[in-house]
Parts: sequence; C-alpha cells; structure tokens
Amino acid sequence: MSDEARTWLRYAEENLRSAQLLLDHGLQNAQQAVEKFLKAVLIARAIPLRRTHSIQELANLLAANGLPSSITAEECNLLDAIYLPSKYPLEH
Repeated sequence: MSDEARTWLRYAEENLRSAQLLLDHGLQNAQQAVEKFLKAVLIARAIPLRRTHSIQELANLLAANGLPSSITAEECNLLDAIYLPSKYPLEH
C-alpha cells in the first residue's frame, strides 16, 4: 500500500473513532470517515482521485473501475447531506 493510501486510511480510522464517540453522545462524523475510507481504496488501487467530498461520486468512481461497494444510493445521499468541512490530508 502506498504512503498516500496509508495516510488516507489513518485519517479515516481517526474519523471513524471520532464518529463512534460522537454517535455515543448523539452527534455525527460518519461522512468524513466513509469519504476517507473510499479515497484510501481508490488510492490503493491507483485510481486517480477527484477533488470531491461527495460519497456518491466516490462510490461511482469505484464502480466505474470495477470495484462496486455495498453502499446504497440512499446511504450516499444521507452521508452527502450531513457533510461538514474538516481537516483533510494532502489537500484533497
């Protein structure tokens, strides 16, 4: 796995831990975790990233490259609706 993919994965895992803590207290941070996990997969597969925070766009990019995910369009829409800007690695 490339260093760039590891960086995205590290940020994703951090967001996932944050999401769990926030969820335990009635808050959310799931969108950032899912976004970064999808970006880590794209980078690990050497698929160029688009500058986007859209879960739907990232899921479509995976599918277009023969890597369909189990995330539904409805789930993508929900996650995209709760997007909140935060820190992102590598200026993506």
